[in-house]
Amino acid sequence: MGTKIVELYSKHKANNQNKKENEKKGNLINNFSIEVMPRTAEKIKDFKTILPKNTNVYLAHLEGTSFESMVETASKLQNLEFNVVPHFPARLVQNKKTLEEWIKKYVDAGVNKALVLAGSPTKAVGDFESSMDLLSTGLYEKYRFKEIFCAGHPEGNKDIDPKGTDKNLIAALKWKNNFFMQTKTEWSLTTQFCFELAPIKIWENRLREEGIKVPINIGVAGPAKLQTMIKYAIMCGVGPSIKVLEKRAKDLTKLLLPYSPDKLLTELSDYKQKNKNSNVRSIHFFPLGGIEKTTDFISRLNKV
Repeated sequence: MGTKIVELYSKHKANNQNKKENEKKGNLINNFSIEVMPRTAEKIKDFKTILPKNTNVYLAHLEGTSFESMVETASKLQNLEFNVVPHFPARLVQNKKTLEEWIKKYVDAGVNKALVLAGSPTKAVGDFESSMDLLSTGLYEKYRFKEIFCAGHPEGNKDIDPKGTDKNLIAALKWKNNFFMQTKTEWSLTTQFCFELAPIKIWENRLREEGIKVPINIGVAGPAKLQTMIKYAIMCGVGPSIKVLEKRAKDLTKLLLPYSPDKLLTELSDYKQKNKNSNVRSIHFFPLGGIEKTTDFISRLNKV
C-alpha cells in the first residue's frame, strides 16, 4: 500500500513539473511565427483551424520558386487574416524595377511586412548582393511597410564570414541598426534555427556590447524525424549546436524517435525569466517535419 502511494505521489509530482514546464514554454510562444513555402502551404486544407488569427506567417522564397506562386500564396493567407511576411532574397532580384514590381504586387495583396535577406544562392542574378542593397533603394519606406525583419545568425555564417569570425555580420547589423533609426522603421531579427541555448546567450550579449538593441525572434526547428533534422541542419549551415543531434543519433534507443524542441524551449523560457532585459521577443518555428506536426506541438503547449 505504501509503495503504491509513493508511486502515485511521484507520478503526480512529475505531472505537475511537466505542467509547469509547458506553462513556461506556452508563455514564450504566445506570439510565435511560422515559416511556410507555397508548395507546403497548398497541402493545408484550412489554415484557420491550425493557426491563430494574425499570426506572422513567413513565406520562404527559395531558388526555383516562381514569384507568381509567392504572390498567390501571400494573397490567400492575407485573406485568411494572417500577417504574411514574404522573403525578399536580394540575390534573386534582378534590379530595382523588378523589386518595385514585387513590392507593388505584395502591397496589392495586403502585405506590409517583409523579411529582407541576401538569400541562399551564392551568385546574384542581377544588381543586388545583400539585404543592405535592397534596403538602400528606399522602396520599403515608399510603400510604407510596417515592419522589416532581418536575418540573425547566433552561430555565425561562413558565407558572410568565411574565416569563422563575426566581423562582417556585426558590421552589417550596425549598418541596419543605424539605417532603421534614421528611417524610423520598426525592425527585428529572426534567427537561423539552432539546438541549444548557449550560442543564443553569447550572441545576444555580443549584440548588446555592440549597441545593437533590437527585438529578437529565435528560430526553432519544429518536431521532425532525427534523420530529417540532421539533413536540414547540414543544408542550412547550422553551427556547433548540431552536436546535440549528433549525440542523440549515437544513442540507438533515440535514433528512431522524433526530435522535439521541448528542452530548448524550456531553457529559453528560464533564460527569459532570469534575464528581464533580454531582447528575445518570440519564437519563429521552422516546420521541418511538416506544418501540421509543428502546429499540433504548439497547440499542445498552448492548451496547458
